[in-house]
Amino acid sequence: MPVTQFAVEEKYEYLEGFGCYHSSEAVKGANPVAINSPQKPPLGLNTERISGSSFTAPRAENQQTWLYRVVPSLDHADFGTHSVPNEQSVADKQLKLTPNAFLWQNFPVPADADFVSSQQLIAKNGDPTTKTGCAYLVFSATKDMAEHEAFFSSDGDYLIVPQAGTLDIQTELGRLLVRQNEFAVIPRGIRYRVTLPTGLARGLIVELYQGHFQLPELGPIGSSSLAGVRDFQVPKAYFDGKIENGVAVINHPDQEWTIVTKFAGTLFSCKQTHTPFDVVGWNGTYYPYKFDFARFCVLGSVLFDHPDPSIFTVLTAPSNRQAGTAVIDFAVIPPRWSVMEGTYWAPYFHRNCMSEFAFPVVGDQSPGNPLSQGRRFLPFGGLLNNPMVPHGMDPARHEEARERSTAPEKVDDGPFFLCLFETEATMALSEYALKASGKKVETVPKL
Repeated sequence: MPVTQFAVEEKYEYLEGFGCYHSSEAVKGANPVAINSPQKPPLGLNTERISGSSFTAPRAENQQTWLYRVVPSLDHADFGTHSVPNEQSVADKQLKLTPNAFLWQNFPVPADADFVSSQQLIAKNGDPTTKTGCAYLVFSATKDMAEHEAFFSSDGDYLIVPQAGTLDIQTELGRLLVRQNEFAVIPRGIRYRVTLPTGLARGLIVELYQGHFQLPELGPIGSSSLAGVRDFQVPKAYFDGKIENGVAVINHPDQEWTIVTKFAGTLFSCKQTHTPFDVVGWNGTYYPYKFDFARFCVLGSVLFDHPDPSIFTVLTAPSNRQAGTAVIDFAVIPPRWSVMEGTYWAPYFHRNCMSEFAFPVVGDQSPGNPLSQGRRFLPFGGLLNNPMVPHGMDPARHEEARERSTAPEKVDDGPFFLCLFETEATMALSEYALKASGKKVETVPKL
């Protein structure tokens, strides 16, 4: 079966299907029948709605979910500035543009940090306050989030790709186990807590300010291939509580929680005296999900020449400006067979109107794999080529590609493979990213 044989065994059950209307109950009968907002919801619950799109968005793009929870999210104290040791909140005020290519051998991160405090901004274009563009971030978590702390982004959807390690993500709508060779998307506003069942975890994030991810159109490919609709996994409802006398109650009703949000690029937090994980039932089209890269049905040429790399697109967020362009395309270059006769198999030399950010994911599940060990990003951190920055093979690999046999061969079948973030925008670098690259930048215009 074309699925990853994970070193970390799955421990949760999921719904299946991308972009579908899903319904889930931690307790039978939690979702009311036919009516969304009954005068008295089942099990003494409260009705809450989370909207990921305007009410009048076209049906195919309308994202709304009804939550039936013990305590409304409204019940919290005021938000105040939330400080973390790495100054991530101020980094995006110092963005700089440069026409140079950038290679990061490593991304230095704090020695003692959780999923939230380890995040560092790499590059950005756009503005979360106007819901335009996106940002790239890196994380390297060495410890669980605090037991009574949850996080959500008010700025955009989080697409999270572990380069190595495992994330156990408890969301309001249920639990996701996200291992290396998988990725997850947590929509804007959904609250969650991240723990590390196997220790350190590191990886990359796209924060999408504009719109939401969708599957790419397949055109003449037909109705299947690439990322299949049914291969996306969605959490089932789970809540920290029980039923007493026919009423849903939370386990520790007086426990203080800290809720952290990223709002306009700055971290804020508030206190509340109830768990955010008290959703007993939910139904709708706005929810987290994950995907196993091994399920991606990759295509390629079976005779000669290169198809365009757009065939590797897993998800896209169209910009709705010029046809075919995107706020972000997320692509994977997985293990596959190459059979093209008389063809230069390596990536050709290229100048692109789009920005390309490539990074490795450690697909090898061997516990002793050295690429999965330690805090250092291995085999490297990432590579950014902004619009019209020339890129391609170095002389040695170029000559090898010119002289090699083109007999059928399994390629990119080593311990890691590449993923790609591609956007129509020019990505401006943070001070952190400039310093981490080790490249001296003489003159760079500020964004």
